[in-house]
Amino acid sequence: MAVAVVFLVVGVLGFVPGITTHLDRIAFAGPGSGAHLFGVFHVSVLHNLVHLLFGVAGLAMARTASAARAYLIGGGAVYLVLWLYGLVVDKASTANFVPVDDADDWLHFGLGLGMVALGAALKGNPHARSA
Repeated sequence: MAVAVVFLVVGVLGFVPGITTHLDRIAFAGPGSGAHLFGVFHVSVLHNLVHLLFGVAGLAMARTASAARAYLIGGGAVYLVLWLYGLVVDKASTANFVPVDDADDWLHFGLGLGMVALGAALKGNPHARSA
């Protein structure tokens, strides 16, 4: 649930002036979006919506240990794929539709590894709650 809440907070912050620099230059998608969360991470409306959707999915799946584990491992795998995508995509091309930059790439790597590790840690945890 904590991971889901972080995604929700980040998704909302992506629309907050001051927290997101150049919010007046945000685009729905693509490398032309000029907004940066915390002045570092390239964001767009689509990017923020993805964070919000990941947060909502995480809250829904936090109801049972098995669903939470699936969310963490599956979501972590998605973020590791997004990290690989960010490494190979031409950042200036329309293929960078999310959009991502180098800071996003390494954040996605750490996030992916962290989510998978948390999900793996839930396996066999006798104190993991079941609804």
